Amino acid sequence: MKQRARSFASGRVWLIGAPLLVIVAMACQNVAWPDTETAIVIPAPQEDEVPGKAHLETAVFAGGCFWGVQGVFQHVKGVTSATSGYTGGKARTANYPTVSMGMTGHAESVEVIFDPHKVTYGQLLQIFFSVVHNPTELNRQGPDYGPQYRSTLFPMSESQENVAKAYIAQLNNSHRFSAPLVTTVEENAHFYPAEKYHQNFLNDNPDYPYIVINDLPKVEQLKTLFPALWQSEPTRVKG
Repeated sequence: MKQRARSFASGRVWLIGAPLLVIVAMACQNVAWPDTETAIVIPAPQEDEVPGKAHLETAVFAGGCFWGVQGVFQHVKGVTSATSGYTGGKARTANYPTVSMGMTGHAESVEVIFDPHKVTYGQLLQIFFSVVHNPTELNRQGPDYGPQYRSTLFPMSESQENVAKAYIAQLNNSHRFSAPLVTTVEENAHFYPAEKYHQNFLNDNPDYPYIVINDLPKVEQLKTLFPALWQSEPTRVKG
């Protein structure tokens, strides 16, 4: 397999030579920073949604490379779907080569569909802030940097927005993190699914160096810190 890189203002894009002469633009670098993130034990949100009659709810999270974000949420009980994609920009720019330039307004994100009777939005937020990423890093996560890797929540309802803002304030007041959270809450954003080759990337490529170094530890941390919400079989994107 051949590998070459092109540098952009927003970071580095890796192009991987794949079988059948298909050139795939990969979203995340094949390296790791020395200070690869580790999970932080944080309190549960004091304010959370009360499950209603609906058994499916949608939430969108952005916390760095979507491979790891998707991979973690795919192992959470009550999650029926976790899809990698782009949120925050226009439909015409919702593709990897354009988003990688860092000037579209999009963030690499994951749309999570879940059963609020099995896992609440607040519990998903707790996993997001504790395990999925480091919410104190501005426009970067680990080896990936640029606004497309920002820490952002895209609430799908007023209820989600209220819970998200209250939890960010609660975590800042708890001083569990070494610096203030930089996570933003962005409204009126549309989610666009990413290309097929990005879906299920962690589960399809567990030996890929970036995944081994940066993302598999997060999956293990989910299992350790949230055993009641852990499921061994991931919920995969189909099709």
